[in-house]
Amino acid sequence: MDLGDCYRLLGLRTGASFADIKSSYRRLAQQYHPDTNPDDTKAKDKFIALTEAYRVLLTVVPSEETVQRVSQSPKSGHEGTKATRQEKAPKTKTTVKTEKPPTPKPPNIVEIEQRLKWKTYEQLQRFLKEKRFPQAIALAEALSERLPGDAEVRQWQAVAYQIWGRALINENQLLKARIYLKKALKTDPNNKALWHEVQRDFQRLEQSF
Repeated sequence: MDLGDCYRLLGLRTGASFADIKSSYRRLAQQYHPDTNPDDTKAKDKFIALTEAYRVLLTVVPSEETVQRVSQSPKSGHEGTKATRQEKAPKTKTTVKTEKPPTPKPPNIVEIEQRLKWKTYEQLQRFLKEKRFPQAIALAEALSERLPGDAEVRQWQAVAYQIWGRALINENQLLKARIYLKKALKTDPNNKALWHEVQRDFQRLEQSF
C-alpha cells in the first residue's frame, strides 16, 4: 500500500491535513466497524485496510499540535530575537523588503522534518522486524516522497526493498523478488555494500530457477 492508496482509501486528496485524515478515518471506521457489520466479511476487510492506511499516514503527516510545539521550542530563540530586532528597528524604504524572501518557509520546518524522519525510521524498523514488508515499503516510499533529497532516507528505502526481495526468494516468489531487488539497486545505486548484498541475492535467485 503506497501513500496514494492510503489517501484514496480514506477518500482524501494527496496532501490532506492531519485533521482531515483523522476526521475521515473516524467516519469510515464507524461505518465499516465489525461491531456494526458482524457478518460482513467485506466490511471487516475494509475496516482493516482503513486502519492500516490511517496508521501509515499518521507517521508521515505531523499533527497541528506537533508543528506548533516544535515551532515554539526554545531552539527558535535566536530566530525570535532576530525577528524582535527587526520589529523594533526603524522603518526604512528598502531594508525589510529586500531581506524578506518571496515565499518564506514555516518556522523550524527542518527540525520538524528531522523529528518526523527519525520517528518514521523507528516505525520502519518495527515493520521490518515483524516481517510486515508491504507496510514497511509503503512507509519508506512515503518518507522518500516527503524528503526526496535525503540520502539516508533513500538508503532506508533501498534496504527495505532488498530485505523484502530476499524474503520473497525464501517464499519462492522469484519474479516478484527480482523486481524488488532491482528497485533496491535503482534507489541507491552508489551504495557498494548494498550492491554486493543484492548481487548475492541475485545468485540465489538464479539458482532457484
